Amino acid sequence: MIDLKQFRGALLLTLTALIWGTAFVAQSLGMDYLGPFTFNGVRNFVAAVGLLPVIAFLRRRQGKAEARGAAANSRKTLWVGGVLCGLALGVASSLQQIGIQFTTVGKAGFLTALYIVIVPLLGLLLKKRVALPVWVSVVIAAAGTYLLSIQEDFTIAAGDLFVILCAVCFSVHILLVDRFSPSVNGVELSCIQFLVAGVFSTIVAFLVETPNVQDILRSWGPILYTGLISSGVGYTLQILGQKDTPPAVASLIMSLESVFAALSGWLLLGQGMTGREAVGCALVFAAVVLAQIPFDALRGRSAAKKRA
Repeated sequence: MIDLKQFRGALLLTLTALIWGTAFVAQSLGMDYLGPFTFNGVRNFVAAVGLLPVIAFLRRRQGKAEARGAAANSRKTLWVGGVLCGLALGVASSLQQIGIQFTTVGKAGFLTALYIVIVPLLGLLLKKRVALPVWVSVVIAAAGTYLLSIQEDFTIAAGDLFVILCAVCFSVHILLVDRFSPSVNGVELSCIQFLVAGVFSTIVAFLVETPNVQDILRSWGPILYTGLISSGVGYTLQILGQKDTPPAVASLIMSLESVFAALSGWLLLGQGMTGREAVGCALVFAAVVLAQIPFDALRGRSAAKKRA
């Protein structure tokens, strides 16, 4: 029998991957006039402000008495989680923006997706059990992402190192979301993390860049898209989806980002897909499907039938 909560979580995370996969164009365009920290600072503030009406609407639906009780129980956890998730997100997204300046999009896509391998490894340190099918899925997804993203000889350059560090930080972010999202309001957690990420990026921007209003206005399109859609909607769906999805499986589903990026380039921009890329898409989809199969439940059901 299908677990509806896990199905809902998987669906939300798939939508997250779709949104992120179509956002690379906007991220690249945003770098035409802005430095990486300025871009991420404004983008995160836009995301935080965009969620305020959603929070107000949800609180009205929830009811004042229920909201006060929930706030009293989880306010500290909410802010601790929001600050930690925001710092991890701010560092990760800034490292990604820096890396994109010095490496190819293909390498950046593959190296960012290394979180599908890093998350289970970090999970072991936190004593989280990872089932064998998930490990097999990790290997398949890593191979598929390599075929999908890497188009040239693989070498480690300065930009690649920034993106590798970005993948590590995104892995930490996934585990932090897994830790805090089940016990707090997901939309409020998302809003706080964007606020913290925005403050972090803006402080660094004034230290190492020269932000100005004219350049920000020139990039209003990419900022609004990445702020409201990629960040505001995408990361909020991630938090809501991870409530009912193990982190290793969640990272595999979100690795579909690279598949959707290739498909959107093919459908919307007319960029052809090679046989190599098609095989990569198939492998990543297969990995996600394999990770979703409830082998333990199937074995238990089979054993029950034998006993009967």
